[in-house]
Amino acid sequence: MNDKVFQKKGFIISTDKSLLNVEVIYKYLNEDSYWAQGMPFERLTKAIENSLCFGVYRDGQLAGFARVVTDKATFAYLCDVFILPGYRGLGLSKWLVQTIVAYPELEGLRRWSLATADAHGLYSQFGFSQITKPERWMEIFKPYQPIKKEEQ
Repeated sequence: MNDKVFQKKGFIISTDKSLLNVEVIYKYLNEDSYWAQGMPFERLTKAIENSLCFGVYRDGQLAGFARVVTDKATFAYLCDVFILPGYRGLGLSKWLVQTIVAYPELEGLRRWSLATADAHGLYSQFGFSQITKPERWMEIFKPYQPIKKEEQ
């Protein structure tokens, strides 16, 4: 792990949800992500409440975030992974994913999954690959409708 390297630079990763700045997470997901725009704030708070969440912090300020939806026994879905723009280029996304896949409560899972449009290179470093036998996978997909500024 690179914990000591990043800790010397003032960064930590924590699963303590009380440290999360949900407003910052919501702002990023709703305005800057390509996958969660239009998610209602209440839906995000419920998702956080029911997920294993990882926050990246520097001096108490949120620098990055990821959620894992899991039963902690057989399956985990990694989602909502991001590093805020001011903290990019430091290797934090690699450290975050490395920390998540090595997290003790997630050891021994049979399957991990995620969806990405542009970060295949990052995730492949940690064993993620194209779905084998995609013909066996199905989904119901209902994209969020963008929320107009005046509705926020």
